[in-house]
Amino acid sequence: MNNFAERMKQSNKMNSRVIENYSRLKYAVFLFPSFLLLTIAMYLYFQNALNINGYINIQKEVFYSLNSHLAQFPIIEYNLTQIGDALIFLSLMSVFIIYVPEIWKALIPGSLLSMILSRGLKNLFTVPRPAAILDTHTFFIVGEMRPGFSSLPSGHSITIFTTLTILLFAFMPQKMLHRFFWTFSFLVTGMLLAFTRVGVGAHFPLDVIIGSIIGYFSALAGIFISRKNAVWSWLENKKYFPVFLLLLLVCVVLIVIKIMEDPLPVYVLTLLVTLFSLYKISDVYFKK
Repeated sequence: MNNFAERMKQSNKMNSRVIENYSRLKYAVFLFPSFLLLTIAMYLYFQNALNINGYINIQKEVFYSLNSHLAQFPIIEYNLTQIGDALIFLSLMSVFIIYVPEIWKALIPGSLLSMILSRGLKNLFTVPRPAAILDTHTFFIVGEMRPGFSSLPSGHSITIFTTLTILLFAFMPQKMLHRFFWTFSFLVTGMLLAFTRVGVGAHFPLDVIIGSIIGYFSALAGIFISRKNAVWSWLENKKYFPVFLLLLLVCVVLIVIKIMEDPLPVYVLTLLVTLFSLYKISDVYFKK
């Protein structure tokens, strides 16, 4: 009983730290992603690339170069690119439901917004994927071929940066030097994961960059929504834990199906994390 109380005390302390970090954010943080998107738009305009053919042609050579280098590590690329799957990344984040629910208060609206933006922009731009417009013998495809007209923006990149940005600000250190290295490490990790989409031949470089910026924007929006709206306060109420248990059981089934189809290490790791989250939530819910 004492151990349980101590764990909950540590959890509350961590959650309070996240609340404090989120409360420090000002609306000015939206200027950075807005500036980046405006810069890209201006670059495309001056390159006469605000059309599908121009958009693809200005980055075709960069795509071939990055794809040929990254595809030299197909197993690593194929495993890492799965993290951009919402089922995988959100399942890996499930442990925070117990320990830092404040993260999920931001993650839910942020993920919903990112999903809306991803689907809406893909339908708006209808940019063909590399396999739909380039000769598939001229670049590497790792895993299944991804044809279609949903290249811009990269949905995996949006998911990756939505999730990582929420974690970035949740545990942001106070000292300036530590903040720099913390932010730099997250940026590098995010770009390495996002650019696996180029490595497996699924997206063009700008799809990934634009998707990453949109993910960053979505995460910030999720944080501010969670600060202004108490609609997600029920996440900390034990009586709703059966909802999480049911959702995690569904995730376990879906992950097991993925493992049966393709036993990737990243799927196995995700399954273990999800099972651990199931155990911890059950433990807290049934604790007298």
